[in-house]
Amino acid sequence: MKKTKNKGKKKNQKKNKPNQTKLIILLILLVVIILIILELNLFLIRALAPKNLDDVSPGIPCEKELMQEADIYWIIPKFSGKKISDNQTWCEEILKSGKEIGLHGLQHTYNEFATNETKETELKEAINIFEKCFGYKPIMFKAPQLKLSEENEKLLKEYNLTIVGNFNSLTHKVYHCNDTGVFSNKAINIF
Repeated sequence: MKKTKNKGKKKNQKKNKPNQTKLIILLILLVVIILIILELNLFLIRALAPKNLDDVSPGIPCEKELMQEADIYWIIPKFSGKKISDNQTWCEEILKSGKEIGLHGLQHTYNEFATNETKETELKEAINIFEKCFGYKPIMFKAPQLKLSEENEKLLKEYNLTIVGNFNSLTHKVYHCNDTGVFSNKAINIF
């Protein structure tokens, strides 16, 4: 009798193995399909979302095509010690473009807003230079290298600035004047 029971168990195990294999293959296919759908959605979102142009300043060369294609300019108010407000012709050109503009740090130095050393006076200076150039205060802020300390985040919120961060780079195409980003502008254009 024992031999008959064991034979029956072995037959059932053999019958279940093909079902388990099919289930595993179906689960793998489902995961692959979901990943493809997510990637396609992200691709579509990036294709349709406003294009961002970082590091816009009269002191940084920027291709005309990029300037025309971008929807949002991220402005550096004081690059290499030179204030944008001292170049009113440039300010007027930016305003005439009709693009949305936001504040991109003060001087765009490495980790400028990443440490708690940034003082409120520096933020006030950046806002004042921006306002002198464009005639209104900025409403959006993007930290250089997207690095922002918690203390500075609180400070920016006190000034009613909408903070744009890492998620924006995932869902939008972000180009850089002088092609200085982590990925080249050509690579960003493809993806």
